[in-house]
Amino acid sequence: MKERILYFLLLLNLNSTAQNIIDVYCFDDSCIHQMIDPEMLVVERWDTLAQSKFWKTIITTTKDTCVINIASTRQILDYIYKDKWFEQTEKEKKAFKDSVIDYYCLDTNTRLYITTGKKEFYQIEQVIPSLETAINIFQENNVDPWFAQSILLIESPAQLKYSSVGAFGPFQIMKRVARDMGLTVNKYVDERKDFNKSAFAASELLKKICIPQAYKILCKVGDIEPIGDELWFKLLVLHIYHAGARNIESLLNQLEQPLQGMELIKWMWSNEYGNFKNSSQNYSQIAIAAMLTLKDIVLSDCEYIFNCNRTNPIEN
Repeated sequence: MKERILYFLLLLNLNSTAQNIIDVYCFDDSCIHQMIDPEMLVVERWDTLAQSKFWKTIITTTKDTCVINIASTRQILDYIYKDKWFEQTEKEKKAFKDSVIDYYCLDTNTRLYITTGKKEFYQIEQVIPSLETAINIFQENNVDPWFAQSILLIESPAQLKYSSVGAFGPFQIMKRVARDMGLTVNKYVDERKDFNKSAFAASELLKKICIPQAYKILCKVGDIEPIGDELWFKLLVLHIYHAGARNIESLLNQLEQPLQGMELIKWMWSNEYGNFKNSSQNYSQIAIAAMLTLKDIVLSDCEYIFNCNRTNPIEN
């Protein structure tokens, strides 16, 4: 989105919650896009967490660069060119990591990750034109459109690719799940590649399984009854969408005492159990980072911000 743009906020009332919808106007080609305003991530300070900062860096870093980070916290320590890292032998890589640990005076048992930049994969700007369609489909099915935007930004963004486990389409839905949600998937037709049908199936999955299971799991593990519009609850639902309710319940059963809010999500980021491992931990971290990156893209290009509840525009 290289055009000069302005946007204003519209408050749309949904059945269970209200969402801030940003209308983005592009002066150069008179296009209008719609998206969810991720401002609450900033208000609740999710943007200050090391994991959020780390994934924002990965999303905006090209694939020729690797980020050296602490595995348990995702704290960024340094950078190294990808070619330089991979040309080393395993022995040299270990020696390099040891030297980083020594330089930063870290515990000798500290585990480091060398993570390659993924800007080429997370094509945030290319997703923007499709957000409004997904938002409308989710709203029509009485599902919070926040989920539509989050999933689109992190699941095969602006690309039609199969995952390593067979998920496919803009919402990365597994074959069996797609069929359960009403899509036709066989050797002749795969409706997961149809954007509108895939969006509806994703909203159905959230509505019928992920959200109800989130309430059920929280009730079982700690008699916790969220309203449903809390950000931490939405992030928990995203984890169920990605890893499955059974894996999330098994993980939360390991809690020594009930947790909720940001503390629960942070606990999930640092704990593994069964099939809930690193990629599952990353899921909501990437969602937060992608939302914040989208916000940065919009704010970097706009000249004015119009709030419908105010008389005067705010200069950016």
